[in-house]
Amino acid sequence: MELDRRNFTFGAAAAAALSGGIAGASRPAFAALDEDELMQAGPLGEMALGAEDAPVRMIEYASMTCPHCAAFHIMTWPAIKEKYVETGVVRFIFREFPFDDAALVAFMVARCAGDKKYFGMVDVLFEQQQVWLDRSRNILDELFKIARLAGFSQDSFQECIRNEDIARGVRAVKDRASLEFGVRSTPTFFINGERVEGNLPIAKFDEIIGNIVG
Repeated sequence: MELDRRNFTFGAAAAAALSGGIAGASRPAFAALDEDELMQAGPLGEMALGAEDAPVRMIEYASMTCPHCAAFHIMTWPAIKEKYVETGVVRFIFREFPFDDAALVAFMVARCAGDKKYFGMVDVLFEQQQVWLDRSRNILDELFKIARLAGFSQDSFQECIRNEDIARGVRAVKDRASLEFGVRSTPTFFINGERVEGNLPIAKFDEIIGNIVG
């Protein structure tokens, strides 16, 4: 995968390819979602937290370069994790939906960190989003600084970001979400199959989850 190593600047054709060729397209009509279809994992496997038999299944589609996603993960996600994931109420599934190559590479690095370090990398990437996305800096250099916290060497970092299988796997999750489930913005959640869009306050998630579990 060839990247603009400083600013990730791409023409319209490259942007369309990354978004599955649907950027700017009108929103098609989607039938009611089949939750069994929705729950099928992508080619790289699912990244999930919480009990497999939890009564609430919460899927989040997010982009690493989305400020609303960062706000959710910094302000709201810790409360959801403590109140519902760690208590066995919610099975949380995080799915990659990169809007640009910077997000794609950040997700690739998180995947290369391994299952045990994945969510820790995601948390740090969101917490430091404004730093590593600063256009006055070299984005890859900034991502490597974060990757070193997870034990990457320069060689393993370069091997990771050049791994086409991981890049295709991440894109496949985004493409399927766009084409089959109508995801157009981030964060988009599916809670027991019901679509919930946007960085909503914890009170809204309390209401939704409360309505399910009683």
